[in-house]
Amino acid sequence: MNIIGPQVKWLREQRDMTQNELVAHCNLVGLSISRSTLAKIESKVRRVTDSEVALLAKALKVDMSELYENHNDASKPN
Repeated sequence: MNIIGPQVKWLREQRDMTQNELVAHCNLVGLSISRSTLAKIESKVRRVTDSEVALLAKALKVDMSELYENHNDASKPN
């Protein structure tokens, strides 16, 4: 389990990126993951190391702290 998965997905979708596109960006910054691994991260199934958090942030071009923010659409008022 991890706490950043939904935020990774939200940030990826805000950038109109597919999982495959984010995987390609991850590979460019030194994080070698597959699309299925990213899917497991986004669904909070797979644990994420500190170094992976840093590289995911780099691939998404955000500060690491942004991966810990909550942008859950279900919690937003209409």
